[in-house]
Parts: sequence; structure tokens; C-alpha cells
Amino acid sequence: MNFLEIQGISKSFRGLKAVANASFEVPRGAIVALIGPNGAGKTTCFNVIAGVFAPDSGKVIFKNKEIQGFRPDQVCAAGIGRTFQIVKPFAGLSVLDNVIVGALQRERSVSSARVFSLSLLTKLKLDAKKDLPASSLTLPDRKRLEVARALATRPALLLLDEAMAGLRPTECDEMVGVFRDLNRADGLTILLIEHVMRAVMALAQKVVVLHHGEIIASGTPAEVVRDPAVLECYLGEETEV
Repeated sequence: MNFLEIQGISKSFRGLKAVANASFEVPRGAIVALIGPNGAGKTTCFNVIAGVFAPDSGKVIFKNKEIQGFRPDQVCAAGIGRTFQIVKPFAGLSVLDNVIVGALQRERSVSSARVFSLSLLTKLKLDAKKDLPASSLTLPDRKRLEVARALATRPALLLLDEAMAGLRPTECDEMVGVFRDLNRADGLTILLIEHVMRAVMALAQKVVVLHHGEIIASGTPAEVVRDPAVLECYLGEETEV
């Protein structure tokens, strides 16, 4: 069963078509990667799914329910969490309090939200920094905090927008391990945008390639990296590995 179905979505801005009739599926329990050159329409797709934009046409179906046009808070309540490419934690709050804010989406009390948030920080190796202000964190730790904040809403589907951009190879591999564990042990379904191909190859069971707002390829990582159209428009470029 497809957990998430994107059916022919299109979105234009001032006449420029950012996404054009895009369709793809994310099965329950899968990790699917959305890749392509900068400006291909990947984040616009995420923003349509997450409720930032309503599509001009097409449908977003999550757990057999149409959600296109939902507000972001309604999408979150339905069970979709997301991270952002540019991480912006609540700088003046502690690391722990940043996560508690997200946990209060589901938890009925601050005390239960605190317990759950601490468990997430432990999983993401941030528990030792729980009392530090978020503004003091390094980029890798801010990336981890961004993931913890999204996980705090207890999503069934997690949208990861370049969660590993800017990380060193060892840091990237650690994050890959975290996401693999969340997927296998917790059953979390993941849709990710990523330029770091070592992470895509290690994580994704399926890869969807966007170029100029259109899907030009879809398949296993091994199939996609051999596709001539993908090699020409994307993988032939200098891509992070």
C-alpha cells in the first residue's frame, strides 16, 4: 500500500512552473529519495506536501486521504513531520525546550513531553547538550536538533530536506545510521531530499529524479545512477559523494 501518493501536482510562481505534473508514491515503511539539480522543484514538492503551498493542480494523498490545501499544522496533525534545509531553532531556548515545543503536539503534559524529548535527544546523541542554548550548537548538532524537533511530533512520515548537507563524511554516516534505525526499528517512513549521494545510495530503496520541475527517472538507486538522462542533467555534475 502506498502511504503517500503524489498525483500530477503542478505549482507555478509568477508564470514559472516550479513543478509540472509530478507523480510518485512512497510505500509504507520505505525510504524514498527525491534528487535533482538545484532549482529542480524538490523543495517546492515538499512545501506542497507539507501545506506551505496549495498545488495549482493535482492531489496529495496521505493514508488514503486527500490533504492538498491543508495548512501546515493540519498536515503535522495528520502525521507528517519535516525538517528544513536552513535550520532555524528557537535560538534563545535550550536544546531540550526546542524539542519539547514539538512534543507538545501529541503529549498531554509538559512532563510527558520532557521525558519523550529526552529520549529523542539521547537517540540523536544530543542529551549531553540538552541545557545549552540552541544558538550555541555547531552545524552538525543543529542538524540533529532539527531532526529531533520533527520527530517530537511523532510523525508517521518524515520529510527530510537536505539533513546531511554540510556534514563531514563521518558525520553523514552517523546520520545515515540514525535514519536507518528509525526506519527499521521504529517503522518510520521517510521521504528525503538529498545531494549527498553516499547517503542516498546507503538509505533509499527508491529514487525519484526531478529536473526543471518534471520527473525524468524513478527506480532503485542502482537503476537511477545508470540512467542516461540522470547522468546528463545531474550526476554528471560535481555531486557530493
